[in-house]
Amino acid sequence: MGGDGGTSGNGAAAAVRLAEGAALREAVDTADPAAWTALDAGVREIAWRSDEPRWLPAWERTEAGRALPEALADGSGAGPLTAEWLALGLCHRQGRIRAAALERAARRPELLPLLVVRCSDWAPPVRAEARRLLAEVLDAESAVRLLPLILRVGRRDRGDVVIDLATRLLRAAPRGTLTPLYTDPDRTARRYAYRLAVEEGCLSPAELARAAARDTDTVIQSLCADAALAGLARPGASGQAGAAFDDVLAPLLGARGAQPRAAGVTALRRAGRSAEAEGFLGDRAGVVRACARYVLRQGGGDPHAWYRERCAAGGPALPAGAVSGLAECGDRSDAELLWALTSHAVAAVRARAVGGLRALDVTDVARMRALLDDPAPGVVREATLALVPSARMLDERWLMGRLAAERPRQVRLSAFRLLDAHEGLVPLRAAVALLDDPDDRLRYRARQSVGR
Repeated sequence: MGGDGGTSGNGAAAAVRLAEGAALREAVDTADPAAWTALDAGVREIAWRSDEPRWLPAWERTEAGRALPEALADGSGAGPLTAEWLALGLCHRQGRIRAAALERAARRPELLPLLVVRCSDWAPPVRAEARRLLAEVLDAESAVRLLPLILRVGRRDRGDVVIDLATRLLRAAPRGTLTPLYTDPDRTARRYAYRLAVEEGCLSPAELARAAARDTDTVIQSLCADAALAGLARPGASGQAGAAFDDVLAPLLGARGAQPRAAGVTALRRAGRSAEAEGFLGDRAGVVRACARYVLRQGGGDPHAWYRERCAAGGPALPAGAVSGLAECGDRSDAELLWALTSHAVAAVRARAVGGLRALDVTDVARMRALLDDPAPGVVREATLALVPSARMLDERWLMGRLAAERPRQVRLSAFRLLDAHEGLVPLRAAVALLDDPDDRLRYRARQSVGR
């Protein structure tokens, strides 16, 4: 019977407040879908008390809690049933009470969320009546407002019907109905809205491209980018002209997310602008660099030569992504170029150079060991990873000395990782030395090592 999301404890406290006379909006965060499912579970949460002869939810021990079943059964009580009482009735542990509250609640817009929740009720008569009533009162505007809750309920057993109802309403609604969902803080609701918009053709390729560039969710980025580019290929689509390609490619190529940029770079070939892919060979994201290399090669370009030229020139303007790109498409003959960049002024370039050497399986233990004292943690981390397979070639006493508390944190972490890669008692001695270390991460790793 427990609700998904939220905490039933919070819902139980909200139920007590409702029974004690608090207004619905004061007791429940009505804008939060999790608050409704928590209330649903919390109303039924049993709280044991030693002076009670039976187990009962705490709110049912109040005056309102004792009076509610009779009031719902025959409509008696002082005045009409309030939204607060009906909310408690809709979530009651007894199916007959939930059923009795449904008809009255359907006429109260503020209780529509609980009507949605009851559509996945475990009692077939309650579930069927809730679905019938919801089909009568739910419109497209309400479906948009309640969509995060509808999708949450839809993940439950027997909850798919309410999603189907909302989808039918939204498919038949005007194109702009989905607009509020495109920026909804609920990621699942945004995904649903964009999928439906793509299926129904509610957004132009340019609008989809801007959505891919704007949204922070990678699923939405890929969905919208792919749909934007597919929209340009449809016969009669407005994207056949170069200006329309610009409207789609500009936001994709300038997106913060790697997936939209990669899609935009790949589309440069179709747009007849393959040469522009060169500007993305040094991109920070590997997937974008890979797409740029593909496009350039298809146009007869040589990405490897570009990487060599840029890395040989060095300089402060060298993008760190170009260093990674050299390792991604190069070979061991490029190792000296990468070694030279391990002394570059920019820490990110140095770290990528060390990572590139590791990717090419080029490890000079003496030269790599010197990089363990680099002031940049990223460089030390990459050098450590490169040295782990050769850790036994490093002097144990030298590494133990680097565990000293006055050493920089990245040096101590590096030394412990390399000692842990030794054989025999070396890892155990290193771990025991750090069992009470003030550094949380080192202490945790040491205790894990001792446990092994």
